[in-house]
Amino acid sequence: MRVLVVGSGGREHALCWALAASPLLTKLWCAPGNPGTAQHAENVPIGVLDVAALVDFARQNAVDLVVPGPEAPLVAGIADALAHVGIACCGPSAAAARLEGSKTFTKEIADAAGIPTAKWERFDDAETARDFVRRRGAPIVVKADGLAAGKGVVVAASVAEAEQAITDFMDSRTLGHAGDSLVIEECLIGEEISFFALCDGKHAIALGAAQDHKRVGEGDTGPNTGGMGAYSPPPVFTPELEHETMARIVRPALAELARQGTPFRGILFAGLMLTADGPKLIEFNVRFGDPEAECLLPRLQSDLLPALLAACDGELANFALRWRKRSALSVVMAARGYPGTPVRHSKLGSLAAAEAVPGALVFQSGTERLDGQLVSSGGRVLTVCGTGETLAEAQACAYRAVGAVHWPEGFFRRDIGWRALG
Repeated sequence: MRVLVVGSGGREHALCWALAASPLLTKLWCAPGNPGTAQHAENVPIGVLDVAALVDFARQNAVDLVVPGPEAPLVAGIADALAHVGIACCGPSAAAARLEGSKTFTKEIADAAGIPTAKWERFDDAETARDFVRRRGAPIVVKADGLAAGKGVVVAASVAEAEQAITDFMDSRTLGHAGDSLVIEECLIGEEISFFALCDGKHAIALGAAQDHKRVGEGDTGPNTGGMGAYSPPPVFTPELEHETMARIVRPALAELARQGTPFRGILFAGLMLTADGPKLIEFNVRFGDPEAECLLPRLQSDLLPALLAACDGELANFALRWRKRSALSVVMAARGYPGTPVRHSKLGSLAAAEAVPGALVFQSGTERLDGQLVSSGGRVLTVCGTGETLAEAQACAYRAVGAVHWPEGFFRRDIGWRALG
């Protein structure tokens, strides 16, 4: 099998690492990739949104399967363009990818399918939105309707904070067109879980759950980020809750999308809140999470490649995956200044010592090479994963490996896993 992974972050490094282990694989590319993906794949200098160039490359190089990592190329229609030339893509059509591209679309699907979720309203006018918030009070959640790279959600503890989010998104245009309209919803109370399912349009199989740490500071303080670390499996998410999530959220969503003529194939990421009334849907995404992928994929015992192919071929009805009975915990090392303006091109020490820690893996995201030296090139730079028989062992392993990375300009949270281990 000849496979092309699309993306350049830690999630794509983890995907390349997992796919490279498949005996079915004969050639692996990553576009555009990073120095970490280059350890397993041949990097190709094509951007994730250059759909035409990606499709041309896949056709010219007889690619059998394309695996998009981020959401942007899926929303832009890469799966449709590949289908037009007869190349399999483990990802949804642009129509189905609206689950992530539009918060309103997700809410409409949830309501039509009877999926438990927060009460909500959509707004296209800032003053009407502010008036709604004043009448409803806080806490309340303000979401930009469009893609905002993880920065389009504000959980407002006060009316003033919600009004400021509306001003930022709709008046100041801090997120561009993503804030043209807003979804404002009730604030759900509970623990948040990232749950993943592999779907073939009709059937779905569980890909496991993880618990992310969105805030930049210890104790979940400070501004939201793309994620500062995660662990899997989260002890709070029991097998019974997984069964309920598949029955009440994932399968109804698949059925409703199929009913509307937009069957969903690929990775369905359900952001859940575990409330007193059971799991409720916060949002859907249409790809693996990052940093969740970096602690999910090391737990997968089965070959990832045939599973992705089965999703493309509609053959998941009788497909099963095996998982290692181990825990994994990932810690993000970010550049100073993140999630604001990060320091760029700071030198990273050798990663060999971290990678030598038994049970540890280092996935690169915001890195590049300048004159042969590995340097930072973004906000989240490395994701260091530790594995162990227990979550405590996985945490200890991850932080031993983090301690082996010499990078004075970097920082990380020291409490990843605190909910489960506190």
